[in-house]
Amino acid sequence: MGEKIVAGGFDLSDRQRYRRKLQQCLAGLGRLLTEKRFDRPRNLMGLEIELNLAGSDGLPRMMNAEVLDRIASRDFQTELGMFNLEVNIAPHRLAGRVLDQLAEELRTGLGYAHRKAAEVDAGIVMIGILPTLDGKDLVSANLSDVDRYVLLNDQIVAARGEDFTLDIEGVEHLSCTSSSIAPEAACTSVQLHLQVTPGRFAQVWNAAQAVAAVQIAVGANSPFLFGKELWRESRPPLFQQATDTRPPELQAQGVRPRTWFGERWVSSAYELFEENLRYFPALLPICDDEEPLRVLDDGGVPRLQELVLHNGTVYRWNRPVYGLADGVPHLRVENRVLPAGPTVTDVVANAAFYYGLVRSLAEEPRPLWTRMPFETAAANFETACRHGIEAELEWPRPGRGSGLTRVPAVKLVRDELLPLAAAGLDAWNVEPVDRDFYLGVIEGRCRRRVNGASWQVDAFHRALDAGLDRQDALAAVTRRYSVLMHSDEPVHTWPAGPGD
Repeated sequence: MGEKIVAGGFDLSDRQRYRRKLQQCLAGLGRLLTEKRFDRPRNLMGLEIELNLAGSDGLPRMMNAEVLDRIASRDFQTELGMFNLEVNIAPHRLAGRVLDQLAEELRTGLGYAHRKAAEVDAGIVMIGILPTLDGKDLVSANLSDVDRYVLLNDQIVAARGEDFTLDIEGVEHLSCTSSSIAPEAACTSVQLHLQVTPGRFAQVWNAAQAVAAVQIAVGANSPFLFGKELWRESRPPLFQQATDTRPPELQAQGVRPRTWFGERWVSSAYELFEENLRYFPALLPICDDEEPLRVLDDGGVPRLQELVLHNGTVYRWNRPVYGLADGVPHLRVENRVLPAGPTVTDVVANAAFYYGLVRSLAEEPRPLWTRMPFETAAANFETACRHGIEAELEWPRPGRGSGLTRVPAVKLVRDELLPLAAAGLDAWNVEPVDRDFYLGVIEGRCRRRVNGASWQVDAFHRALDAGLDRQDALAAVTRRYSVLMHSDEPVHTWPAGPGD
């Protein structure tokens, strides 16, 4: 990168120069797409999981730097909050026994990290939002001591110009304010990457958008925030409000939020990058010395660093990603829908369901997105976030007819989508034993109507009924969740109640 610019030091000329550079990068991407310079995909998938640190009391531990020093592995990195870590799994070819291989790598890595964290009375908890987080935990002083997080916070706060308002009406109502983006750190998720050709990008992205609601319905795991029971998957409204650079007057004018579902189906990856430039001002206008069009003229491949950096500050639930590997460009769809947890088995089952389903839907002769308005997909996403495993979704009628029908998510998954996911995994050449085991976990959740969120809520109310106050009940749920998480039995088989 070019010369480092300190937080708060961006003037108008910096932003104008950066916007010109972004336009050059976008033109460079357009040329790369036209010239078909992209790598042929090798059926590669990638996986990242954001994690929480909590002590034996179930409360968050602000000590990721110390824990990372003890783990001493490049696979683990900081995340936004001092109680966060992230684990990155190297890309795998989506074939054979890849699902079991992923599960074993995750068990080994997370088990090791948990043992090292235990040396300082902390532990790894894989959950969408840690139930015991309190407002005093999510303050700027608890942001990780990393320049990019400090800079990002300063720029979003400056763009906002006033405190952030968190106002989520769920089972209960949360209303509070924050002077920083620290509440965003409460959201810990799983990111699933899939490398695609430019010609197939739109089909895969559209399919991923269409099934985002279904992913949430079966995978919700974030029902609590600041002691309140909110949506079954509370990350999306929290993330949107905690990163919202729009003051109320801009919200009223219809300016798009930086965290959003989108507003239309697309026909190319270029459209999404162009939307980013058109709708979202730069937050981190740091210019690289590269001249992308000159690099292309000379036969090289540009890094497009400004485009990549800007894209990373637009929080789509399915994000386009441009990258280089050994000097060859590639495109990925990054699925950011799912919360972390509850177990390694559940995470891999969610991944199996997603990769299989997207493969089948992207290849359908009559695509799902031609039969369902985009507005319906967006509304389904919110419905699933609110209601989780109990959600009812609007979905195209089966067969050759047209129109939409309302169907319980669990029925839709069991009757229509699990067979499609199985066929998709077959198309990826995933071994049937892996296919059947991990899709069986999704079927088990639907049959028992249990996922991480419903288990947490049930355990919480059982603890209240047993006489615990609200904070003690949330701590008891967190402690029991952590024990069961490390047992790696899928969540739909967990015993009811907090157990202590």
